[in-house]
Amino acid sequence: MFAVVKTGGKQVRVAKDDRITVEKIVGEPGAMIELDTVLMVGEDGKAPTVGAPAVDKAKVFAEVVEQKKSDKVVVFKKNRRKNYRRTKGHRQEQTVLKILEVSPTGTKPKAPAKAKTMKKDEGEARAKAKEADSKAAAPKKTPAKKTPAEKADAGAKPAAEKNTAAKKPAAKKAPAKKPAAKKPATKKDTEE
Repeated sequence: MFAVVKTGGKQVRVAKDDRITVEKIVGEPGAMIELDTVLMVGEDGKAPTVGAPAVDKAKVFAEVVEQKKSDKVVVFKKNRRKNYRRTKGHRQEQTVLKILEVSPTGTKPKAPAKAKTMKKDEGEARAKAKEADSKAAAPKKTPAKKTPAEKADAGAKPAAEKNTAAKKPAAKKAPAKKPAAKKPATKKDTEE
């Protein structure tokens, strides 16, 4: 069984287990939605039922697979010889749907069994177990080992003397002056 559905200003032909990408429809992934603007319902070997404008009671039930954005469309404007250029990009929001059932009478299908459903308590217990594992696996910090020379220095002076005997940085020397430029020799200097 197939149907032609209108959604997001477009008409799409759908059948059971099809995956379609349409304009954004509000819904979390895994949620079931119904498309009620069915323009035509048909079956293989039979004449299709065409609505005026929509088929009464007919509905298409779908599951939201994901919410995503389409590929970027670049909009470029230009006026030649006027130094006018504008570039903009746009990514349209889309929803990927998996068609669960095409129903000419509008009867709702049974909710799909979710494999990943877990109770709130189970989720908290798993989070705590994961946290405990990460703490156990974390390496313990050990103090750095001192060399024999450092051990000898530590035992030689008391702690109070160590702080007062801290080395001061050497004073900076003033930059050396450049010698004055020599004057060119004149006749007077050479005669003497």
